[in-house]
Amino acid sequence: MNKHRLCIVLLLLCAITWTTSAQRRKKNAKETPEIHQTQKPKLVVGIIVDQMRYDYLTRFWSHYGEGGFKRLVNNGFNCKNHHFNYAPTSTGPGHTSVYTGTTPAVHGVIGNNWYDKETDKSVYCAADDSYTSIGTTSAKGQMSPHRMLTTTITDELRLFTQMRGKTIAVAIKDRGAVLPGGHTANAAYWFEGGTTGNFITSSYYMNQLPKWVQDFNASSIVEGYKKPWETLKPIATYKESVVDANNYEGKFRGKDTTTFPYDLPALWEENGQFSILSSTPYGNSITTDFALAALEGEALGADSDTDFLAVSFSSTDYVGHKFGVDSKEIQDTYLRLDKDLERLLNGLDAKVGAGNYTLFLTADHAAIPVPAYLKDQKVPAGYLEMDAIKTQFQEFLKYRYGTTDIVKNISNEQIFLDHKVVNNLDIALADVQEEIAYEILSYSDIDKVYTGSQMWQQNYTKGIPYILQNGWHQKRSGDVIYVPKPAHISYSKTGSTHGSPFIYDTHAPLLFYGVGFKKGETANRTEIPDIAPTLSVLLGISFPNGATGTPIEEVLE
Repeated sequence: MNKHRLCIVLLLLCAITWTTSAQRRKKNAKETPEIHQTQKPKLVVGIIVDQMRYDYLTRFWSHYGEGGFKRLVNNGFNCKNHHFNYAPTSTGPGHTSVYTGTTPAVHGVIGNNWYDKETDKSVYCAADDSYTSIGTTSAKGQMSPHRMLTTTITDELRLFTQMRGKTIAVAIKDRGAVLPGGHTANAAYWFEGGTTGNFITSSYYMNQLPKWVQDFNASSIVEGYKKPWETLKPIATYKESVVDANNYEGKFRGKDTTTFPYDLPALWEENGQFSILSSTPYGNSITTDFALAALEGEALGADSDTDFLAVSFSSTDYVGHKFGVDSKEIQDTYLRLDKDLERLLNGLDAKVGAGNYTLFLTADHAAIPVPAYLKDQKVPAGYLEMDAIKTQFQEFLKYRYGTTDIVKNISNEQIFLDHKVVNNLDIALADVQEEIAYEILSYSDIDKVYTGSQMWQQNYTKGIPYILQNGWHQKRSGDVIYVPKPAHISYSKTGSTHGSPFIYDTHAPLLFYGVGFKKGETANRTEIPDIAPTLSVLLGISFPNGATGTPIEEVLE
């Protein structure tokens, strides 16, 4: 009997122990939930609209159809307070920063062109004469991303899939394709213009064009845009832009006015033949045609490994530079781009499936209204008299240092000193930088000046110096950085430009759409380097290796 009771007691103790252990396991399971991974898209589409201000979304809203910009805004997520957090705000740094998730201070692309201190010459951000052109006999294909120091989101996706996922990059501009494609792209293609109107590439990617590209180049698609450029809608309805005939716009060679229509066949020879298309909305249409051909030719989004299609619409920048941000021409360009976006989205729906792709749209920089126009509206604005500034500055150098050789280069609003000359003068580098900074600051159209020593030693967290510091690379940037007054530029008296740290150059759109993204909007500040980390989180892959941005939590499902 005692043995029987002992057995019962032992059984009860075992049961209690097991129950307590099970409860602990259940509790621990609640405290450590399973990692939830959002469904991965079959294709990621990155769209950069070159020189797009945020207010192009709102200004032209009533003219847009339902299938382009409105579809992305109404069915996606709109970041309304999105900014570049560095300067210079230009195409090369812009495309690179979007895809690397960092700024020029890290990725090293400090301009479209910059003075290279090691070689003592100016370099182009994508040029690389160690490779040959593919698809042309000209040197326009001698490009690679070798000056970009970090990986891109496209690189990380390729590495994550053991190179099975494809990356294809497309643009009119070479840098608009080469830099987003990253170091590992299967291909980057850009438009040659000139006498051929073909898309070309570099031997960095391949030894010959694939058949689908050859077929595209041999077709009459591009030739079909050799036609007059007239407004998409009656020009009288374009009330969101200035009058058509004005003094704020540049002209095509061979045309005496800046008014519609533009007879492109008549202007063909004097304006570089196929190259003229780049400065019209037709350049964006050609880009869309080629992107859709790439979607088909490369079978993008057709298997379980996520692919990436990077598309840059470059013609908006060419039109903005020539005609300005308030022109009828820029308005018509955006209304036509809206139609091209609709075509692209419809093509993605048909080939990949409406629920199978993820897309973002942003810009590489914004742009300033034409200062001459602003002045006529009594807004403070103007143009730097660079010849007079250069003369005054050289006189200062001769007086203070006995030579102008102390300055090796002035570019991208930076002054590069010859450090050997400085050493021979037996003056501390920081002192020379500061003396020159004070001199430049005394010039009437200069608003702010900072030295390389300040950029090196300080940690700015807001305002103009924060933006400048994010654009300043220790090995590649200059010794003195100057900032003209707001709305003052060194440019022609017609057309718009960009590059400054001011808000008219930094405020750009950011739209997320498709798999993994919520519908909605935010007025919280977001920054260009946040895009790549946000995609990394969605895809479950590594951040680009120089990333400094932060994932935008509110856009993610």
